[in-house]
Order: sequence, then structure tokens, then C-alpha cells
Amino acid sequence: MKSYLSEFIGTTLLLAIIAGSGIMGETLGAGNAAVALLGNSIATGAGLYVLITLLGPISGAHFNPVVSLMFWKLGHLNRKKMLGYWVCQFTGAVTGIWLTHLMFSLSIIQESTKVRTGMGIWTSEFVSTLVLLSVIRIGDKEAKDRVPMLVALTVTAGYWFTSSTFFANPAVALARSLTNTFVGIAPSDVLGFLLAEVLAALVIIGISFSSKKN
Repeated sequence: MKSYLSEFIGTTLLLAIIAGSGIMGETLGAGNAAVALLGNSIATGAGLYVLITLLGPISGAHFNPVVSLMFWKLGHLNRKKMLGYWVCQFTGAVTGIWLTHLMFSLSIIQESTKVRTGMGIWTSEFVSTLVLLSVIRIGDKEAKDRVPMLVALTVTAGYWFTSSTFFANPAVALARSLTNTFVGIAPSDVLGFLLAEVLAALVIIGISFSSKKN
């Protein structure tokens, strides 16, 4: 139960950081999208570093269904635990969005109208997920003590070098469709993100198994 609680709380706080810093950045930036994105990316990277450092020893600090999928396929998680993690990650992500709305005195139940679709965006999400999973996979093997920093810096940079702003997480994509704020994504666009993210995860898993055989 400790590991499940860790995944739920960690994902809840991650989404609160993402959504809350987006709202704050947009408000203080007075409509300047670059200022809002800067605040959003720095806060997300800093928050991730803290969450992974503290919760990593408890649950592995996945906070992401495709990360759990990768570790299951690599034999680090059993199927029951992976499914349990998925439940905690998706429910935690939605809870984080609702908590943010409550903190900022917004309507709890919302639906995003922000369009994020097209080949460029889908390619961006595919690349984002490939990069994130590669960093986690290689970091777990070669630099385990530096994984929190590696992931945090990767996500911070990813906000700026990808057109999709580096979601790379199905739970994040789904939850962000429930907020009509700076970080939102229209519900109709979520499927494209999910497909790109899962496809990237399957590619990383395939490469991992090929390298094991060789």
C-alpha cells in the first residue's frame, strides 16, 4: 500500500505543480506566453526533482503509466503492481488538477478548449516520450543516483525544444484535458497524444529487448 500511496500522492502533486505554475505564470506574465512557459517549466523541473528524490525509494517514483509499462516489460514490476500503479497515476493526476482549481478558486469541473493536434504535435509527443524513457532507462542502469536530476532537467528542457511541450505521460495528457487553463489540452486531442506516447514506449521496450539478446 505504501508504494501505491506514493504513486498517487506523487502524481497528484506533479499535476498540481504543472497546472498551478501554469496558472501563476500566465497571471503574473500578463499574457506573455514565454514568461508563463518559463515559470511553468522551471517549477515542473524543480518539483519533479524533489518528488523523485523523496518518493523514488518507496515506489520508484514513476508517476507515469508508460514508465510503469516499460519497467513491467523489463521485469522490474509484476502485472498486478503495474495495474495498481496505473490506477493511482490516473486518479492522482485528475485529483491534482481538481486540487489546483480549488487552490486558485476556479470551477472544479472544467474542460479544456486548447487545441493541440497535427502531425508536428504528434511527432513531438513521440520524440518526447522516447527521450524521457531513454533517459530513465539509461539512468537507471548507468547513473542511478542521478536519475532525479536527469529526469527533472530533461523535462525542463523538453518544455522548450518540443512543440507539444513534452507531456510524455498518458495520465498527464488525460488530466490536462480537465483544465481550461494555460496547460490544458482539448479532450478530442488527447487520443493523438496517448497513441504517440504508447508507440514510443513500445519502441523503447523493443530496443531494450533487442540489446539484451545481443
